[in-house]
Amino acid sequence: MSTYALLADLPLSVESYSLEGLQLDVSSGFTRKSTVIHLRGGEQDGVGEDVVYDAEDQEKLQAAGPIQPLAGQWSLGDFCAHVDALDLFPAEPVHGEVSRLYRRWAFHSAALDLALRQAGKPLHEVLGRTPRPLTFVMSLSIGDPPQPERVTALLERYPTLRFKLDASPGWDDAVIATLRATGAVDSIDYKGMYRGTVVDTPAEPGWYKRVADAFPGVWLEDPDLAAPGIDAALAADRGRITWDAPIHSIADIEALPFAPRMVNVKPSRFGGLERLCAGYDYCAEHGISAYGGGQFELGVGRGQAQLLASLFHPDTPNDLAPSAYNIWPPADGLPASPLPPRPAAVGFRWE
Repeated sequence: MSTYALLADLPLSVESYSLEGLQLDVSSGFTRKSTVIHLRGGEQDGVGEDVVYDAEDQEKLQAAGPIQPLAGQWSLGDFCAHVDALDLFPAEPVHGEVSRLYRRWAFHSAALDLALRQAGKPLHEVLGRTPRPLTFVMSLSIGDPPQPERVTALLERYPTLRFKLDASPGWDDAVIATLRATGAVDSIDYKGMYRGTVVDTPAEPGWYKRVADAFPGVWLEDPDLAAPGIDAALAADRGRITWDAPIHSIADIEALPFAPRMVNVKPSRFGGLERLCAGYDYCAEHGISAYGGGQFELGVGRGQAQLLASLFHPDTPNDLAPSAYNIWPPADGLPASPLPPRPAAVGFRWE
């Protein structure tokens, strides 16, 4: 039986819903906003988090209020199909289809949580899976100009911490040597597949190759293989190239330049429960490893992504460090990897 088939027939009663706005001032130039969806029915509350990045889209959602026709008696599958047919944006989203996927996942995950809570069961019991300790890495940019001491200072406080680092052309030999000496880098993110974002990073064969050669055995995420000279520069490293930003569906995995050994199966980016479950099943059937990633969640979304990772790919370099690691500088006393499993007694939540 497929993973989705284990969930789709769960009964779901929805009476109303509400929206809870969250925000965090990450830096002087960035205030992160998100919205928690509260679906209510049968004296239970199911939650999911909208991680659309544009503050304008979050503000419009919250100002419009709970205007969607969601009340009724459903199966979980029918409710998700109903949500997919709705326009969940009061106005056209700033970043189009990917934002629609993020918002759709928020409603689907709230519905999954509510259906499980109404059934009195936790997600792992319905799926027949055992939550396992969750390996995580900390995703980090060391700035421009690069400051490798961000990594070394953290390792003084958290000696077992592992990293996914955003690489850049500004990494000279000294920076690379400092980072390599730590032995704490599991993944390098070239940021080569983003377009029209603040993290767009130009591809150039020289620095791509320099970084790849400096970190043998490390995963190389999202190189722009279509840029001149990049495919040739990384030809010997195809076995450790992995993909994140382009992956929204099975079709995206199949459209990659070559069959991958590993991809990022990010729940919010897949944009729906059926698509996400199909992605997990496809990777398992084709021998493709998966890892998870976060979206700078401020609420329940991070825990839900951690729970899924603990069920489907707990031992890979999951970019799912506890949210407190996102606040710079991270506080003392944060949990180390791996995180002990903490599934809620009922529902789709990580306690």
